[in-house]
Order: sequence, then C-alpha cells, then structure tokens
Amino acid sequence: MPRPMWNGAISFGLVTVPITLENAVESHDVHFRQVHLEDGGRVRYQKRCEIDGEVLTEDEIGKAYEIAKDQLVPVTEEDLSGMPLPTARAVEVVAFIDADSVDPVSYGAGDYYARPKGDVANKPYALLRQALDRTDKVAVVKYALRGRERLGLLRPLGDALAVQGLHWGDEIRSPAELAPPDVDVTEQEIEGALALMDTMAVEHLDDLGDILTDHYTEALVEVISAKAEHHEPAPVAGEEAASAPVVDLMAALEASVAKAKESRGEIGGDEATVHEMPKPKKKTPAKKTAKKTAKKTTKKTAPARRRRSA
Repeated sequence: MPRPMWNGAISFGLVTVPITLENAVESHDVHFRQVHLEDGGRVRYQKRCEIDGEVLTEDEIGKAYEIAKDQLVPVTEEDLSGMPLPTARAVEVVAFIDADSVDPVSYGAGDYYARPKGDVANKPYALLRQALDRTDKVAVVKYALRGRERLGLLRPLGDALAVQGLHWGDEIRSPAELAPPDVDVTEQEIEGALALMDTMAVEHLDDLGDILTDHYTEALVEVISAKAEHHEPAPVAGEEAASAPVVDLMAALEASVAKAKESRGEIGGDEATVHEMPKPKKKTPAKKTAKKTAKKTTKKTAPARRRRSA
C-alpha cells in the first residue's frame, strides 16, 4: 500500500471529510547509477561548503534567498512556520466548475488520490463523490503540500476521489509568441485533416491496446537482463524515418487516411488517391519571350487584304 504523504480533511461547506493524500502515479522508469568507467566504482555527490570545503550533513544545511550576486538573506524554519497557510491541514473546496472548462495546459502540478480516513469519513466521502459524478462538475480546491499553498481540482475517478494539481495562472506562459504567421489553409485541406482524425478516433485510451505499452522500457530491461547474464541482447528492429519531407499536404492527408484504414482492415492500401505535384514551368529567356510576343501582336493587328471586285 502506498505511504500517505499528507493527512487532513476535505472542507466542503460545513462538511468535513477526513482523508489522506497518496500519489496517484508511480514511475516505472529504469534508473541508472553513474560509475567510473575505469574501475566500475560508484560516483557519489557530496554537499560541500564553497568557503571552507567542508562536507556537510543535512542538519548543517539551511535556506537562503539570493537577492543579488553574493548577497543572501537567510530564511529559517521559524520564519516559514509563521507564514499564513490556512490550508495546511485542509483541502478547501472554493468553487465548482465544468470539468471541460479547464485548459489541459493547467494540469501537471501533481496527481493524488484522496483516501477516506476512518469509518466516520466513508459516508461524506461517498456523498461528495456521487454528487460530483452526477453533475459532471469538478471542485476547485486549495491545499498545502511541502510548505506551499497549491491549486487543484477534486474530481471523481472510479469509486474514489482524486486531486489533480493545477499551475497558478501566472506560471503559464502566453502562447502568443509561439503562434506561426498567418497562412492560407483551404477548406479541402481542413476536410482532409478531419477525415484523418475521424479515421484515427477511439472512444477510450484503453482501446489503443498495445500502443499504450512502453516498448522502450521493455527493451531496456531486456538489454540489462542480457548483459547481467553475460550474453548479447537481441537486436531491436526500429522503423525507418521518412527519407524526404512531404510537400503536397493533400496527398499526405489522403495517404494517411488510407494507411489508417488499412491498419484497421477497412480497405486495401492501394485505394488512396494521391495528387501529383504540378511540374514547374520552364522559364523562357526575356529576349525570346519579347520576340514571340511581338510576332503574335503583328499577326493579330495586321489588317486583312480585301479582294478586288471585277
């Protein structure tokens, strides 16, 4: 069972739900140690004072804020303990909003499960979860974690409640500087993109099946196992990258739709309609063009001869 990292309560009006917070995700990454290549010895890091060179323990290390170069202001634990932090032991519900009204870029400040703490918490916990589930709304909450006040969303997840941390508004960069210059996109190109999206659409993430497997980590574990058993790992075949950039956007969209349908067994791979790129016209030298134009003009403007009548 994951270890609780926070103890407190959900504050919902006059209703209090005692809970603990636990990490909602766990890492399956393969972590490496740094070693000395010559003899295989572990490379370790030490916290050393830059003035006297002494190696320090955690008890000898404090905090300070650098207000200018070589000018530090010490900040003690006593200073921090006196800071106003009303959410130190509460996940305070401040509002309810539609779940789809929050831009996904706001997410990413930590994901946690809220576990009811004790029998007294079970009923109000279930009440809040079912109310949120029925309204398709999420609760905007404020809470304190690791000495900082944080913003998040409390939402139902299965039969449990989850707290998803949000970045504060001033932490999110404006995307205006990243937008490309104005370009002309035709309606045909938009329809092609929509057709591709429709072909690749799924109802749930689980429908993607094997695509959700972390094949890199699997292959990395096999490499480590093979080297531990003193034999060469099996070669891993990878997909070849495209040899040239795609120029015809419509051709790329149509070919992508055909490939997606072929992978689902809907059509054969040869049913895609690919546009041929128009061949560039040869440029005619200026002098020749001028001569041709003059001849054509002479022929068109010269008056026709009339036959003499007898």
